[in-house]
Amino acid sequence: MSAEELAEQADKSEPEKGRWSQAEQLLALVADRVAGLAYLYASANTESKSKRPKVPEPIRRPGAQLAKPKQKITDAQAETLWSMLNGGAA
Repeated sequence: MSAEELAEQADKSEPEKGRWSQAEQLLALVADRVAGLAYLYASANTESKSKRPKVPEPIRRPGAQLAKPKQKITDAQAETLWSMLNGGAA
């Protein structure tokens, strides 16, 4: 393959559609855990008013779907939840 073809394949790669060995799975797990520890270390050593670091995304794995973004709660939903927690629904 030429360098252009390799670059194109790298840009279009979808690791979740391939097959990984157990060693590759374990290596991805270790990389995710190291990224998590680095995030925790950076978060713990960031001043309280500074911008927090972004939570690292795990490495995509074969057969795994991309994580869906969490739905944010609206003010109306928060008010309903608050009233239910404080005995308003009884």
